[in-house]
Amino acid sequence: MVVDKLLYASYCNISNDLFLCCMKYLGIIYSFIKHPWVKNRYTLTLFAFLMWMLFFDEHDTISQTKHRGELHQLEEDKKYYRGEISKTKADLDELMTNPEKLEKFAREKYLMKKDDEEVFVIVKGE
Repeated sequence: MVVDKLLYASYCNISNDLFLCCMKYLGIIYSFIKHPWVKNRYTLTLFAFLMWMLFFDEHDTISQTKHRGELHQLEEDKKYYRGEISKTKADLDELMTNPEKLEKFAREKYLMKKDDEEVFVIVKGE
């Protein structure tokens, strides 16, 4: 029997160790299937249901893990943008209450000037 297995393994260009290892695992699987609780239809139904829910369903575990990661990233983005909004509101409130800050902002951002002034824009070379 062992000689037949070895001849088959050499015929298929598979190493003997790999072939024997595969046969060992097939024997373990076969002995697992021989148990009476595996032949129970309720156990098989539960096993099939679990496999379906874990790997084949639209909402399988891999998708759920990916969605949780995306949700975490979106919550971090939400926290960042809320902070930015609060900073912008504080700047806007300061601009609306302080005319000197408003004038400085208009001059720097939009290059506004008074009638008797000249504005020189210096662009740094890249």
